[in-house]
Amino acid sequence: MSLTLNRDQIQDLSEAERLNWLRLIRTDNIGPITFYQLVERFGSATEALVALPELAKRGGRKKPLIAPPEKEIEREYKSLQKRGGRIITVHDRAYPLALTATDDAPPVLSVIGNPALLNKSCVAIVGARNASLNGKKFAASLAKDLGARGHVIASGLARGIDTAAHHGSLQTGTIAVVAGGIDVVYPEENQALYEQIAENGVIVAESALGAKPFAASFPRRNRIVSGLSKGVIVIEATKRSGSLITARLAAEQGRDVFAVPGHPLDPRASGPNHLIREGATLIRNADDVLEILMNFSGNAMRESPFTPNITPMTAYDEGNAESPENAQEIILSHLSYSAIFVDELIRACHLTISTVQTTLLELELAGRIKRLPGNKVILQENE
Repeated sequence: MSLTLNRDQIQDLSEAERLNWLRLIRTDNIGPITFYQLVERFGSATEALVALPELAKRGGRKKPLIAPPEKEIEREYKSLQKRGGRIITVHDRAYPLALTATDDAPPVLSVIGNPALLNKSCVAIVGARNASLNGKKFAASLAKDLGARGHVIASGLARGIDTAAHHGSLQTGTIAVVAGGIDVVYPEENQALYEQIAENGVIVAESALGAKPFAASFPRRNRIVSGLSKGVIVIEATKRSGSLITARLAAEQGRDVFAVPGHPLDPRASGPNHLIREGATLIRNADDVLEILMNFSGNAMRESPFTPNITPMTAYDEGNAESPENAQEIILSHLSYSAIFVDELIRACHLTISTVQTTLLELELAGRIKRLPGNKVILQENE
């Protein structure tokens, strides 16, 4: 039976369980999808933490898989509170409902500011860090106009278009999703803007307090920016930029993608122009956005339960007689560095769903495979 969290029916997490959610998601090799698999299987993060070392050992991990110490997690929890922030989980009504519609919604978010903005109608504006003056003026103006029409603006606090979008929406509502810890301002030049958003908007982070952003942090951040939003607007970006990654993620998440066209000789126009050729909606102003925008998030989703896209599993049983001794060998022989669907893997292996899911869980905890959104799996590159 798959995990279903209906926030109108469930009980609040105890503080001990909330801290264990944080411990579990901060453990090596555990991303959002695996987190939900573990909570579904063991009934709570507390019980999942107990089972981790044995599961990872069975997956072939040589060093014990150990969750962060309780004191370390308590220190992060209290430090965030001292900064005026809080931890929210998918159990909390403050958690953004639009984000729960994505396959890999973060189980835990750190927030500073006004979390009520997370459940208002939201549009993302992203683009080049080295944006032109006209591009930044347009981003700020568009953000202001959309804000005046009732939409919160989400972006990534980066230089250029992101910064302009936040400035344009400070008075109407803005969400800054940061790539590192919620206390790490990147770039440093946006310290004053960060403080303004903390006062008038809301800052969101998935990473641990104090974590410095690194290359893989930015795509993870981008999926949250798009996941919060009804649609994503791209203003000035090269074809290889992070903004195009955000647009791709938005399309995969079922969001609308908008692009502002630019001159063909300007490299910063290559990204939006490419998106328009691929089917993104060309926009000139806020009216163009509002004409197309679908009513995706907000009150219409208030009664909807959160159901991560995972294949159902039976309860974990160390003595499962259906699991052949060579299940790992069979499954690994079908995997490669190109992602495949778990359902395809189950059909190809001729093993039970329970056996495949148990084995995949063990292999991921051992660091040998990785789960991806869309119920896909891939070999880890360091294997």
